[in-house]
Amino acid sequence: MTRSGISFSRFLSLHQLAVENNPRTGNLGALIKVFLSRTKELKLSAECQNHIFIWQTHNALFIICCLLKVFICQMSEEELQLHFTYEEKSPGNYSSDSEDLLEELLCCLMQLITDIPLLDITYEISVEAISTMVVFLSCQLFHKEVLRQSISHKYLMRGPCLPYTSKLVKTLLYNFIRQEKPPPPGTHVFPQQSDGGGLLYGLASGVATGLWTVFTLGGVGSKATASPELSSPLANQSLLLLLVLANLTDASDAPNPYRQAIMSFKNTQDSSPFPSSIPHAFQINFNSLYTALCEQQTSDQATLLLYTLLHQNSNIRTYMLARTDMENLVLPILEILYHVEERNSHHVYMALIILLILTEDDGFNRSIHEVILKNITWYSERVLTEISLGSLLILVVIRTIQYNMTRTRDKYLHTNCLAALANMSAQFRSLHQYAAQRIISLFSLLSKKHNKVLEQATQSLRGSLSSNDVPLPDYAQDLNVIEEVIRMMLEIINSCLTNSLHHNPNLVYALLYKRDLFEQFRTHPSFQDIMQNIDLVITFFSSRLLQAGAELSVERVLEIIKQGVIALPKDRLKKFPELKFKYVEEEQPEEFFIPYVWSLVYNSAVGLYWNPQDIQLFTMDSD
Repeated sequence: MTRSGISFSRFLSLHQLAVENNPRTGNLGALIKVFLSRTKELKLSAECQNHIFIWQTHNALFIICCLLKVFICQMSEEELQLHFTYEEKSPGNYSSDSEDLLEELLCCLMQLITDIPLLDITYEISVEAISTMVVFLSCQLFHKEVLRQSISHKYLMRGPCLPYTSKLVKTLLYNFIRQEKPPPPGTHVFPQQSDGGGLLYGLASGVATGLWTVFTLGGVGSKATASPELSSPLANQSLLLLLVLANLTDASDAPNPYRQAIMSFKNTQDSSPFPSSIPHAFQINFNSLYTALCEQQTSDQATLLLYTLLHQNSNIRTYMLARTDMENLVLPILEILYHVEERNSHHVYMALIILLILTEDDGFNRSIHEVILKNITWYSERVLTEISLGSLLILVVIRTIQYNMTRTRDKYLHTNCLAALANMSAQFRSLHQYAAQRIISLFSLLSKKHNKVLEQATQSLRGSLSSNDVPLPDYAQDLNVIEEVIRMMLEIINSCLTNSLHHNPNLVYALLYKRDLFEQFRTHPSFQDIMQNIDLVITFFSSRLLQAGAELSVERVLEIIKQGVIALPKDRLKKFPELKFKYVEEEQPEEFFIPYVWSLVYNSAVGLYWNPQDIQLFTMDSD
């Protein structure tokens, strides 16, 4: 592959030469100064449609970005700073009070991103400015431990860059909302130069052409099946930078201002004043943001943004829970969980935690049973011509639990799935017959697993009596985990029967159909208390069915159940504490989120490719 007559390998070798020679030549600093001087006229050039000026400025920035990637990969931040503080004195002579181009360049990039109008001729340089900021922060990729103090972090969190915080976050969010596609090919063709343009011109021209090839074709290493977000490179890069900024660690003397901005922004329709105690506040159109979030949930980064906003911004959470079209948000999340085999584990966790956060709200738990859906085409186990959103949510979560039991066996995933079901259980309404069946089928699966482990433990104990040298498997721990899950399922069923028995004849029907499953747990010391209500309901309705005679149709059984619900004295059902589980973030969330965000940058950033052998932060073959 060549770019205007220069091979790409040759281009990379020029990078290496720049690294070696820059302490003597100061070429990087000189190039940055040229770029900084040109950006002062960039806004006017955009208004005047000065293609050549913008094109040249973009190419300077692209070369700076490429060089930065090489510099950051190969040297410490302290060494990098020396390259930025170069002054034209004697070779190798650095001064502590010399101009700091790094801070100046960062401020300039923030100004460019926030102030330059987005036009066809400025689209590319806007993307490049965002990409360069991502590269500035990519030191984290080359450290195994989470960086808690960094030069680039310091510049972004104080000094001249700090006043741009809210404006930058707002611009990045709007870039994500708008999903602006690159301009059509005819509008970004750069003017051609005669052969006398020289090597630098040829290199710059090739860079520009090559970058648009990356934009339009996906570039080296991109996945053809995972490129919906690449339809808008600007939206994709903006979202990645936003996530990187939001997950920077706090400074020793101040919290992360970008996270503060994300936590506090309000709806444009909210006219109440911001409290003086809230810094970096701004307003944005929540309806547009909600629509974009609903439409973009196929990507990890969009799901992570939704989680971040729901978890950290109470204004967004309140707004979303008040929406009357929650199915537009919930259905894409359910589809992520449904296709769990095709998703990485982090994406599944984020989707599940989003559901857990939503189910903390009783209003949400009620409203999802009032939304009726038709023909869910992606649900293939059974044709669902009509089902409530609540019943579909139950089906998908139960399917996730069953998948986890047979494949990943992750206790954390189990716990969160069951917590979401438990939060909803008191508000179960008009459960679809298939959803009711799957609840009992899951209990049946757990019961069989319990019996199997119990039998293995018994046989192992017998074998140990004849052989003292063989180490025993820890069946007691396995049994304890299964019994915890079984108890949780019994509590979910009990919560539904206690709070909404009259709304769920299909669940009573499923209980009666599989009544033998519960027999072994009636006298079990771990379940005896929670079994009282379930046993009472089974006994009461079994008696009424017996009185009605044999050979009853399904319709007749459901009719008897509906009549029996009215006759069953509610005071006979024992009250238990309400099941409520709240999502609580880990004590050091950055240990999870920072590697996750940078893995997304590594896999998803447009035109930014790092050598896998150089990456230290995460294992490259992990999902």
